[in-house]
Amino acid sequence: MRRNRRKRSRPAARAAVAVAALVLGGGGVVLVDVHASAGQDGADRRGPGRAADAAPVASTIDCPEVADGLPRALPPAARPAVDRELAAMDTRITEAYRQFAERRERYGRDAGLARKELLGPLREQRRAGIERIVTAVNRGGLRFDGMQGLAACTLRTDDGNGLGTAGQPGNGTGPGNGGGGGQAGNGPVRSDFADIRSVRPNVQLPPNRRGASRGVFTTDCGVNANGLFNSDNVIVAPGVSNGAHHMHDYIGNQANNAFASDRDLANGATTCRNRGDRSSYYWPVLRLQNGRSESDADADGGGRDKNVGEIQTPSQVTLAFAGNPNGPVTAMPRLLRIITGDAKAFVNGPANANASWSCTGFEDRQLKEKYPLCPRSSRVVRTFRFQSCWDGRNTDSANHRTHVAFTDRAGRCPQGFRPVPQLVQRIVYSLPPGPGFAVDSFPEQLHKPVTDHGDFINVFDEGLMRRMVACINEGRRCR
Repeated sequence: MRRNRRKRSRPAARAAVAVAALVLGGGGVVLVDVHASAGQDGADRRGPGRAADAAPVASTIDCPEVADGLPRALPPAARPAVDRELAAMDTRITEAYRQFAERRERYGRDAGLARKELLGPLREQRRAGIERIVTAVNRGGLRFDGMQGLAACTLRTDDGNGLGTAGQPGNGTGPGNGGGGGQAGNGPVRSDFADIRSVRPNVQLPPNRRGASRGVFTTDCGVNANGLFNSDNVIVAPGVSNGAHHMHDYIGNQANNAFASDRDLANGATTCRNRGDRSSYYWPVLRLQNGRSESDADADGGGRDKNVGEIQTPSQVTLAFAGNPNGPVTAMPRLLRIITGDAKAFVNGPANANASWSCTGFEDRQLKEKYPLCPRSSRVVRTFRFQSCWDGRNTDSANHRTHVAFTDRAGRCPQGFRPVPQLVQRIVYSLPPGPGFAVDSFPEQLHKPVTDHGDFINVFDEGLMRRMVACINEGRRCR
């Protein structure tokens, strides 16, 4: 396993959340059973053998996403301090989850102990961090207040039957039950998987209208056969080691780590066949939970963050840039950053979830909140359709979302946004049949499929970007 790391400071990393369950209040602690993973892909989260009236068991920590409370545009001078504080909050959530996992049964029996030892201290740490963020924003020249309502965290449940080591059904004891399971003891669970043959066709794309940009530009950047991984995220946690708390596959730009500057990315080597594409494409690794350990079993982002099992190299990666069904596209700005999906969607809710799961031969059937169980002759497919509307001004935003947007159902961009080429990323894996796999995640996200996400930084040469736009607008297929 190769990692593009430099000497760096100790971690302060990224991982936050939102929803409700073990509510921290003045009077006491109330455990509420919330089936946040239920939705479009599945119904009853109890699974076989679970009594309808069984007492819910807390399975993870749930904290509101502080980044979503930030002003849309941060003063440039405030940005480094804000990024550091957000990353530090995520590290504290990870540390709190480890404490929770070690004492799950005690906290389940004694709500007061959970409040005193876990939730109370975490709330105070987050409150202090929020105050430092507000101070940094105000010093940067923007009057801003609030967000203290995002300090308190809760415990929540994930109702489901666990998977034991190697993806086999849990034995009904320990962390393999009631939201545990998996080789790391924190997911996935049996109810996180669905037979793709039981899913009805559900793919709907807007029809092309007169004047649509119908072309497709593809770039070949390999499958990360050279094994370049790290647990950084230069977009959301620049300058922070282990900012993602999970490992990423990297293809394209080879200089991407937490400390990569724009100049580093512009000068980085690339795995893309067309050397004019130095863009960075990265996503959480997928692991086979077969009871075997990877070389990162005792490393940050790996075993220390409960991401275990053998990392799987994709058998195929397709990177295609498509047009807009209503008209021409314009060039992406150089160093535009786009995140699609939500690494914290299990606790944040699925509003920003965007990765889709399917199987070869069944790709008209897509899942967002389940992993697919594929027939023996079929392979697992992850698909990311990135945002394709740009605000015309910014290459990033405070929450890394508001500078870009999705089209509506008719393929139109929001007012004030312009269409740009849409990156469609398709990743294929040859895996043994059955439920013994999972994507890496923040530990408190329990390896849920809804947390899958992809990241892109545009480092195309300007000339090649112009060629891409012309190809798409002229309705051609190009490389």
